[in-house]
Formats: sequence, C-alpha cells, structure tokens
Amino acid sequence: MAEKSGKAFDFKLFRRLIRHTNPYRLTFYFVAFSAILLSVFAVLRPYLLQQAIDRTIIPKDSELLVYFISMMLGVLFLEVISQFLFIYFANWLGQEVIRDIRVTLFKHMLGFKKQYYDQSAVGRLVTRAVSDIETIASIFSQGLFMIISDLLKMLVILGYMLYQSWQLTLLVLAVLPLILYATRIFQKKMKAAFEEVRTQVSNLNSFVQERITGMKIVQLFTREETEYTNFKEINEKHKKGWIKTVWYNSIFFPIAEMSSSITIGLIVWFGGLRAAQGDVITLGVVIAFIELSQMLFRPLRQIADKFNTLQMGMVAANRVFAILDTDSKIDNKGNISVEHMNGKISFNNVRFSYLEGEEVLKGVSLDVNVGETIAIVGATGAGKSTIINLLSRFYEIDSGVITIDDTDIKDIELQSLRSHIAVVLQDVFLFADTILNNITLNNPDISEEQVHQAAKEIGIHEFILSLPEGYHYNVKERGVMLSSGQRQLISFLRAYVTNPGILVLDEATSSIDSHSEELIQDATDKITKGRTSIVIAHRLATIKNADKIIVMDQGKIVEQGNHNELLEIADGYYRNLYEVQFATAVEE
Repeated sequence: MAEKSGKAFDFKLFRRLIRHTNPYRLTFYFVAFSAILLSVFAVLRPYLLQQAIDRTIIPKDSELLVYFISMMLGVLFLEVISQFLFIYFANWLGQEVIRDIRVTLFKHMLGFKKQYYDQSAVGRLVTRAVSDIETIASIFSQGLFMIISDLLKMLVILGYMLYQSWQLTLLVLAVLPLILYATRIFQKKMKAAFEEVRTQVSNLNSFVQERITGMKIVQLFTREETEYTNFKEINEKHKKGWIKTVWYNSIFFPIAEMSSSITIGLIVWFGGLRAAQGDVITLGVVIAFIELSQMLFRPLRQIADKFNTLQMGMVAANRVFAILDTDSKIDNKGNISVEHMNGKISFNNVRFSYLEGEEVLKGVSLDVNVGETIAIVGATGAGKSTIINLLSRFYEIDSGVITIDDTDIKDIELQSLRSHIAVVLQDVFLFADTILNNITLNNPDISEEQVHQAAKEIGIHEFILSLPEGYHYNVKERGVMLSSGQRQLISFLRAYVTNPGILVLDEATSSIDSHSEELIQDATDKITKGRTSIVIAHRLATIKNADKIIVMDQGKIVEQGNHNELLEIADGYYRNLYEVQFATAVEE
C-alpha cells in the first residue's frame, strides 16, 4: 500500500525535508539568489526589446539600435551564467541531501529488531533506500528551486506588466483563473497517480527480488508460467499508473496552450487598436506584452511538470521518513561494557511470542555453567533457535530474565553483548567479497595472520589455500560458487577467529558432506573445550559428548541430562528420537 499523506501538498513533510539542507545553508541561499537573478533577467529582455522597437526601429536610429542589441546580448550572457550556476548548485545540493538521508536511513535500519525484517519485504526496503531516495534529489534539482524561480519570474513579470499597462495586464489576468483552476485539479490527480506508481515500483522490486532469490524453487516446481503471469499482472498495474499520469498531462497542457493563445489574441486586438490610435500603448509595448505573456504562461505550463517532479519527490520522502519514524529498535539502554565474558548463562522462566497470543517459549528455565557444552534438540518449531535469538537479543522477551555471568543481558550494552557471542548458522550468508573479508567482516582488529593461525588450528587452512587466490578468492553473492560444506567451514572460522566467550552452533552440521562434517566435528571438539557452547542439531550422533542435552517440545523443556542419562528414560522423547535416527542410519 502507498503511504498517503492525505494532502495535495504536505507542508509539514516539506519543512522536515528542507531541514536537511541546514548544513548547506550557504549553497541553499546562493541557489535562491540565482533564482532571483534569473527572474530579473527574464524581464530585462522584453524591456530592452520594447525600447529597441519604440526608440530605434520606428525612428530608424541605427546607432541606438546597436546599443540595445549589445545590451540584450550582455543580459543574455549573464542569464546563461546565472542559469548554469543555478542548475549546477541545485543539483549539488540535492545530491548532498540524499547522501545524508541515505546514510541516516541505513544506520537507522541497522538497529532494527530482527522482527522488523521478518515482517518486511526486502524489495520494498531496497526501493526505499535506493530509488525512493534518488527521487528525493529531484525535489531540489528539478522541483523546488525551479518552481521558486518560475514563481519569482511570474511576480516580476506581472509587476512590470502593471507598470507598463494596467489595461493589457487585466486582459492577461482574465485568463489566469482558468489556468489556476486546471493546475489545482491537476495537482490533486497527479498526487494520487504518483502514489500508485511508486507503490507498483515497490511491488515490482519485491516480486523480482524474491523470485530471483527463490528461482531454484520456481524451476523445481515448474512455476515459471504462473510467476510469469503474476509478474505481468503487477507490471500491468504499474503501466496503468503511468498511463494515468500521461492522461492528466494530456488534458492539462492543451488547456494551458489554449489559454496562452487566447491571451495573445486579446493583446494584439486591444493593444493594436490603442497603438494605432496613438495611445500611450506603443507598438513596442504590444510586442513586449506578447513576449511577457508567453514568459508568464510558459512557467505556468511547465510548473505542472515541475510540480509532478516535486510531487514524486514528496511521495518518495513520505515513504522514506515513514521508515525513519519507525520505532523498531532493540532497547539499548544497557550501560555495562563487558571486557571478558566467562559464559555462565541462565534462562529464568522466559516466555516469548513472535505473534501476540502465540507463545513459542512457555516458561523456559535452564542454566549453562562456564565452559559447559550443551545441546538443544527437539522437533521443528519446538523453540530451539528462538533461544539463540533471544540470547543475542534479536528479539525482546515477553517476561522472565536472561542473564550472562549473573548480569541481565538488558543491562549489557548491545554491541558489547553480541561481540562476545559467535554464531554459526546452518543457512550461511556470505557477502560478495573475498574469503578473508567474509571471515573478518572488515574488522580492523583481526589481522590476516590471525585468520591464518585460526584456520590452521581448526584444520581448514589447506582447504582455503586450494581455492583460486586462496584467502583473497572473491566469492559471489551468498557464496553460490562454494558448496554448502565449504560455506559452513568459512562461517565456522568466522565465529572462531573472534575468540568468543560463548559459541553457538545452530544446526551447523545438518546439511554438509561427510568430509566437511568430519572437519567441523574435529574443530568443534577443539574450540568448545573450556568455552561455553550451545549446539542445536538434528543429528544426535554429533552431540553425544555434550555435557548436557536439553530436549524441547512445544516451547517447553521436557527432558535434560547427558546422552546416557536420557537413553535410560523409558519411552523418553530423546530415546525415541535417537532410536528412530539410529534405525534410519542402519537402513542407509
């Protein structure tokens, strides 16, 4: 849906946008001054033309004619220079403003809860951060200052016309209400049309982004024709939105042209008669009025187009500011900065819901001692991964307390908390960058030598060296050129090299080849020794050596103990699960 302001022009939103020019006030004032100069030059040309006709052409004074021609050329030169400065600095200002807004927006989005991204389409967010912000630049380069310049020109022109002949000025003004009324109607219609266009652009971005990301699923399930049809429908809505704007333009501009032609006819009829009768209205005044009326109506005709640009920018700004106004950040009021984390973890009667009224964790209590390795098992949806998300404060708990080293995690500064917790996810994300940068994440505190040493310790140094360019091998987006096992090995090294106080392996060995699994299992035994570790896995064979195994079902802890203790529970959840997996392994 489009974020609608409910007004043809939202001055509150406009003032907020203008405040972003405060760091560039000198440039803002210079552009405004250039607009004033252009309005003055706009009147000087018709004035000099009138003087040339009345004082040189009719009296046939060739020497004075040369003087006026020279003056007109000089004014034209100054007008060109002013126009250049106006356009250049208006565009420069627009780019500075959108750079600041884009950086502010991205920084704001970096602090959002994971829940916000769970509920937001990636394509829509990309549209806000890229194309919508780019559209805002046009407010300054083609909209705001151009409209100011045109309005100033119109005021100066009207003032000069009144000075020359109030009768001819009234004739010109008689046609203005038609133009103003048409502009007002046009403005409202275009506002709604452009909101629809921007909404459909956002929908197109979301649709394409999702289908490209999930192209494997689309092709595996032979959904090409269906997705093609769906895309055509969205594209058709986008086209209809644009056609609507073209339709309004097609109506408005002929009305403006007709009004201009009527005005010229009235000037020639009335002014020509008065000039022929020897009135104070001279031939030069009549010709100057024709030129002035065109200069008056030209901005009126163009102002609609410029208002379109302004309106598009305002719609885009409304959408961007809607994200900036979103309060979806984790409460980061903690002021404790942790230098070292021992790794004692406690969940005390923790309850949590992703959606209101649908509890995922139902009064979970568990303790993890320093240096202990615990494993969490359970069916899909039991709440295993939720515990990890809450430990890193990606979500806020509904009730209860989570502590690390006897300190409530809410009292720990968020960045400090997360810097001591390393997570290896099953769905590994790699950036389109080098292997080295994907491991260090451009952290200047981690040297390449440290990465090499860590890789040797966990036994994957040779694997990385076998890649083209080794640690400087540039992987594609999401690491698609690497196998799932290779991606997890890199993710494993990424976690290990930070020397975390708490290590989390979230289903880290459930979808890799046997060789990679062996490498990771050997490395796991090394790095979990003496370090608090939490392992979530579907393969129970990988967690038999855990100090404690937590069994979860429907958001509750139903069993806990070590491997042998849990196997002794008759008809126990863990025992049944282990026997099923063991039987499956034997069959294979």
